[in-house]
Amino acid sequence: MPSKKNQPAWVKQFRSAVKASCPKGWLVMPNRKGNMRVQVWDKSTRIADITIPYNWQEEEWPDALLRIRTAAKAYAENPKLEIRSCFNIAHVVSSANETNWDNALTTYKEYKKDRVKESTWKKKHQPVLTIALKALNGNRRPKDGPALCKVVLKKWEPGTTMRRHMRLAIYSFLNFCVHDQKFESIWLPPAVTDKDLVTTKKRVGYPLTDAQILRLLDSFPTNDIGNKWRFAFQCMAVYGLRPEDLRYLHTRNGGKELWSNYEKSMGGKRGQTTEPRRLYALLVEDVDGPISWHLKEQLFICEQEGRNMIPALGEEGKASESCKTYLSRRKVWGAIRKEVAREKQELTTYSFRHRYAYEGHNKKQADGTYRAPKQVADAMGHTLDTHLLSYSRFMTKDLADSFDEAAGSAKKAKGAVKAT
Repeated sequence: MPSKKNQPAWVKQFRSAVKASCPKGWLVMPNRKGNMRVQVWDKSTRIADITIPYNWQEEEWPDALLRIRTAAKAYAENPKLEIRSCFNIAHVVSSANETNWDNALTTYKEYKKDRVKESTWKKKHQPVLTIALKALNGNRRPKDGPALCKVVLKKWEPGTTMRRHMRLAIYSFLNFCVHDQKFESIWLPPAVTDKDLVTTKKRVGYPLTDAQILRLLDSFPTNDIGNKWRFAFQCMAVYGLRPEDLRYLHTRNGGKELWSNYEKSMGGKRGQTTEPRRLYALLVEDVDGPISWHLKEQLFICEQEGRNMIPALGEEGKASESCKTYLSRRKVWGAIRKEVAREKQELTTYSFRHRYAYEGHNKKQADGTYRAPKQVADAMGHTLDTHLLSYSRFMTKDLADSFDEAAGSAKKAKGAVKAT
């Protein structure tokens, strides 16, 4: 029997796992050449002493455990078999169901290549799968799919959209491993519960006022970089752009139309993306009325001259972060953030887009009528349902006039009771 003194932690874990998953009397130890050795005892009689093709090393014991567990199961089902024959059976079974996670991930990424964009892979798949591979190749490898999911998803807060993305990614990968790569069924993910659902409450995004936008733009430097950022945020405010739209701006019809070719994934519809859309202006105003910055014309001239009007936005999918970084360096942005916080709302890079939505629903057209919600949704590249979910709060007009808010203290209701 091997000595238990000064055992490394992984040896204790290995032997505990063998004890828990094999009949009494199955022991593991190193042989003189540093390979793994399995002894099987029946009370005080040793009935088998077999060397298996694994080194006595920490990184190899999880695979060795699978081989030993399979041999022990075969022996329990047919005690008349020789132990060595059981290990031969285990070798065949293990070879057919080798849990090579690195190879599985490589195969899975190739499988997903034509189904998701590279930017989507990096943002919504790679983060959680990187954590999963680290856990599976570590010292304390999770024992099954549910345990793995519990470990890798703890970084993301329950109920958030990002956790949902990560959950879908790890669940999809594990299902692929079991059904396509023939891994053991213990690696299937757990069932979805109510705890996995995304909370329906959306954060209240603040729509910047025109005065705040003008204050902010006036604070930008007048050098080449400052001018490019000024142009970018002017476009975001006037055309209701997402930050990522900036990469895909171009003119059509001889500079008479401004378009965005940004194709955003449509939630809930696998493989479908939004269509390129023509952009329509809602001009920012000062005390003298609407301001024409001639954005469309500026871009058209730059296209003709081969110049770029858009600032560096980082890698694909990171435009919002680049915008946020630039704005965070502006003192005026910090001052506006404090103003917004006092109103219990949140200032983000999408606040320029929120301004467009607010103006779209509340600014009257030339004929004195309001735009239909579908018109504003189309201009912003939304389905109507998505638009109503995000911006229905901007659609109720003149609500104060329907109550006593607009009456003021000068109007007195008839039959008011005199205070005593």
